[in-house]
Amino acid sequence: MSEQMDATLFKMSLYLPAQGASEIDATIVEWRIAEGARFRKGEALVQVDSAKSVYDFEAPCDGLLIRRFHLDGETLPLTEPIMEIETADPAMRDWIPPAAAGEFSAPLAETAPAAPAPTYRGEPIALLGFGGYLPKRLVTNDELLEGFPEIDAEYVYQVTGIRKRRWAAEDEKPSDMAYQAALEAISRSGVAAKDIDAVIVATTTPDVAMPSTASILQNRLNLQSIPSFDLNAACSGWLYAISMAQGMILSGTARNVLTVGVDMQSRLLDRSDRSAYFLFGDGAGATIVSAMSPRSGGHRIHQVVLGADTRGLHLARRSEPGYTVQNGQCDSDPWIRIDGPALFRSATENFADIISRALSHSGWKPEDTRWVIPHQANGRILKAAAKRSHVGFDRFYLNVDHVGNTSSASIPLAIIEMEEGLQPGDKLVLCSVGAGLTTAAITVEW
Repeated sequence: MSEQMDATLFKMSLYLPAQGASEIDATIVEWRIAEGARFRKGEALVQVDSAKSVYDFEAPCDGLLIRRFHLDGETLPLTEPIMEIETADPAMRDWIPPAAAGEFSAPLAETAPAAPAPTYRGEPIALLGFGGYLPKRLVTNDELLEGFPEIDAEYVYQVTGIRKRRWAAEDEKPSDMAYQAALEAISRSGVAAKDIDAVIVATTTPDVAMPSTASILQNRLNLQSIPSFDLNAACSGWLYAISMAQGMILSGTARNVLTVGVDMQSRLLDRSDRSAYFLFGDGAGATIVSAMSPRSGGHRIHQVVLGADTRGLHLARRSEPGYTVQNGQCDSDPWIRIDGPALFRSATENFADIISRALSHSGWKPEDTRWVIPHQANGRILKAAAKRSHVGFDRFYLNVDHVGNTSSASIPLAIIEMEEGLQPGDKLVLCSVGAGLTTAAITVEW
């Protein structure tokens, strides 16, 4: 019975209707339904702003929303489809799109057109809008202390600087978090999704070994045929991604690059290992890296300093890839492992070094720095690094107490928290030390 029912399903595109004879386009105000959700005939799918009115586009049949072709705030011609659905309603086989009967017969799976070659005209490189995502589940130290009768929540805070963190739901994947952060970054950047020329995702916890999480994200955002790839520089990954994006722009390969840092470490923690169990939270952060222009605005990148100190190669490690543990199906240790005391010393030394080098390369003095925005590794590490770098600890922005160590997502998530208080001309040092030990710093003028 189920096989017969499945055989009646088919996919099709839906188009917006014109509200008047002279209308040629419409703007999406807000999607009412998520990708993968089922809907009933007459249910509101998306709120639309046309020249005549704001209205809800209602489902012409029962079905499943497969893909949204445009994002909130985007304007689309009425000759372009707004979504792809799956339905079993036989009447929809003869459905004629309101304004695009000619396009309706085009195959859905045809190859996306190649992006036009971007041009670089020598402008400075800037960070535009930022977006972030934190899962809903809040996990306190008290919740994690079962099995550790010898310590309490205050002890965990004193050692790590962390009181709580967010952990992903069972049905969430890293690409889900990256998608939410990317949507917000695109919306706040002023760059249309169609003008993004490349996608870089920094992660140690990809959805799958292949394809890349960047390719999965590209597909969900319905971006055209553009470069997309993952990189792994552990906690320094997002800053590495910005550096790669800058290089692509300078070389003329791209003009607007979506860079995302996302990590889901909560499922990779050994509950008996107190050196790592309390440290990590899940999250995603994103920005658009772009060639700066008077129209686009943005926050100018001054200097990028990258490195890796392989003396710390084994101080933070995990043998298996991915974001889950395969229940005893591998012979190697599947958990995140940290050599706490040695990592503390090496991370402190490398944080201080990368901050000092970034200031030197930028021609800034420690007192010129408005904020150091570090990867939120550990409160004690950052306090020690501040002392060695000669930048006052009161200029280090920390949110590790309520989000934990979100790895490659931590710097963009911190920027989102603090950006309302930033002033034009503020000098910022974004810096990180990650497994490897990778090091990265970027100086930015707000």
